[in-house]
Order: sequence, then structure tokens, then C-alpha cells
Amino acid sequence: RGGAYKPRTSPYSFQGLGLPGLRLLAAAARAHELLVVSEVLDPDDAAAAAEYVDLLQIGARTMACVPLLRAVARTGRPVLLKRGFGATVDELLHAAEHLLDAGAPGVVLCERGIRTFETCTRFTADLGAVAWLRAHTRLPVVVDPSHAAGARALVPPLARAAVAAGADGLLVEVHPSPADALCDADQALRLEDLPAFVAGVRAVHQAVAPALSAPALQLGGQNPQ
Repeated sequence: RGGAYKPRTSPYSFQGLGLPGLRLLAAAARAHELLVVSEVLDPDDAAAAAEYVDLLQIGARTMACVPLLRAVARTGRPVLLKRGFGATVDELLHAAEHLLDAGAPGVVLCERGIRTFETCTRFTADLGAVAWLRAHTRLPVVVDPSHAAGARALVPPLARAAVAAGADGLLVEVHPSPADALCDADQALRLEDLPAFVAGVRAVHQAVAPALSAPALQLGGQNPQ
């Protein structure tokens, strides 16, 4: 997963490499037998990006942009849909419905943290939403602890908590030299951190797997969609 188009808050921050960046991602993926995940910002870029990207990402800042949702869906690629940092779970699900209605073959929901009054982390990881989505939808749910934490040391515990809450997967930022990263350096794990990180996540998953495989609780008298 890499960002070729970067929706940066500041116009002076690194904006990504665009289409040349997608070509680099695709080449690296082919060399290592991996798939590519990358974000699309503009409806006009969706078709071109789909030539290189296996799973198209809709980011937090553009989750509610209906023309973008429908353009991405029409490419025929599955979509990773990040929750906006000011969006409710209901709004996230409506965005997913736009994608599915427009023909997306699949949607993966991503909780990446929401904006609250708390400032000790970059965003607040809404793990209650992860548990709720597990009970109310059959769509896969992943968690991005890197963006929620904003700090490298907090990523492993948030990732373990996400797995315990029922997350189907994790999006974790890693960089061979975080000090040299062009963006999000503080939250990126180092390559040498990965073995311990994976071991911790697996230990939690093994501990909670029996509970996660049990029938989901029906919350609020509603049936899963």
C-alpha cells in the first residue's frame, strides 16, 4: 500500500508522485508477488489508477464525495473505504452503499480514527465502531492504527486492541528509515519492529479467535445487513 496521490492538509507538504508513483508501486508489487492498494482523489484519475491498482482506496477526506465514489466503483475494482474523521458509522455505511450501488465488486471498511476533543493521540481510534460493524454488516472491517496513533510507540497496542475488537485486518505504516520519510514519519514502524509487532498481534488473535467465531450479538434489535 502506498500513496501516489496524497491529500495533504498543507499545500506545501509532499503531494505524492501521481501516475509515475503508481507505476513504481505496480513494478514493486510484481517483483515481490504482492497486490497494490492506493488512494484515488479525482474521479478523472480512477480509470487510469485501476490499470495499476488492485484495491482502490477512498480516503478519509473524500469519503463523502459521491462523484468520486461512483467513478471508482465503475472501474470494477474492489474498494478500501476509509471512514472520514468527522463521519458517523451510518455515514460510512451510506458511502459503502454508493459504491456497491454503482457496481463495486466489494468494499472493505476502514476505521482510521475520528476527531474528538482528546489530543494525546493524533485521532481517537473508535474500536466500539469496529465491534458494532462486526455485528451489523458482513463487509470486512480493517483498522489503521498508524493514523489513529500518530506516534510509533502507540501503534502496536492500538493494533492489538483492534484485533481484540474483531478487526479483520490492519493497515500499518512501515518505512525502512522513518527519519527520511517524506510524510507521517512519526507514526511509521521500522522494518526491524515488524517481527515483534506481528508476534503480538498473532498472540491476541489466537486468544480471541474462539469468541470472534461465535455468532455476533444482535445489538439494538437490528439484524446484520
